[in-house]
Amino acid sequence: MTSRPRNRRRNRTPAVWQPGSGAPSGDLPPLEHSSGGRVFVSWRFFSALIVLGMGLVLALFFISDAFYVHSIAVGGLEYMTKEEVFRLTGVANMHIFWIDPEEVREALLQSPSIADARVTITWPPQSLQVVVSERQPALVWVQAGQLYWVDLQGRIMPSRAERPDLIHIVTEDAEIGGGLDANQRIPQGVVNGALQLYELLPDLTHLRYHPVKGLGIRDDAGSNVWFGEGADMPEKLLIYRAIAQDMAARGIQPFEINIVDPDAPYVCLPVTGCL
Repeated sequence: MTSRPRNRRRNRTPAVWQPGSGAPSGDLPPLEHSSGGRVFVSWRFFSALIVLGMGLVLALFFISDAFYVHSIAVGGLEYMTKEEVFRLTGVANMHIFWIDPEEVREALLQSPSIADARVTITWPPQSLQVVVSERQPALVWVQAGQLYWVDLQGRIMPSRAERPDLIHIVTEDAEIGGGLDANQRIPQGVVNGALQLYELLPDLTHLRYHPVKGLGIRDDAGSNVWFGEGADMPEKLLIYRAIAQDMAARGIQPFEINIVDPDAPYVCLPVTGCL
């Protein structure tokens, strides 16, 4: 008698819920699954990650010392030093984000020694790269015991090296006074005249300069010869040689031969004065 109930329980069919069968409503929300069993994540989560990452990169960009300029790469140097160019840029310890390459270039061009400059901002460690073109001296100007370089346009620059290959112009300090600064210029006629005389007199190493009488020399006979300035030195030199030969033939030693005005040259004698 006891075996029948066991058989009935063993053969019982499991109950399956059918829609509309009146089963109690579920209290738990169903999980959403993709067809492959993967869980979907909201796009807002990825947006938040992107914003967070960008914020970290931006913070690193401003906090990291690597993006602050402590040195620069410089090319094109001939006489100037890297440290001098760096000082002229005015960007020491600045963040590269705040540097305007054009402003840096304008600052460099304030130097009388720089003719042109190219400025580029790159990634660290050399965030700022500068290539300069230095002005070349055409002659050496000596005034109040100081040496200056002068280019073809009369711009004054600091003397940075010995240049025995250039003509030296020594001023009459008693007539001119103190030294020069970068804002001054040598008159173009003086520069042109000096270069002409240097070409016409290859053994010449020094010229004299007087603010009124211009360029001059002391010749082998001891006479002070003044040529003025300008590009007519070949004509003036011919006049001087003719006068010097005439004086030597007559046994006269002039104190001064003045060819500043080639149409009205004159000589000055120690006793009788200027003729």
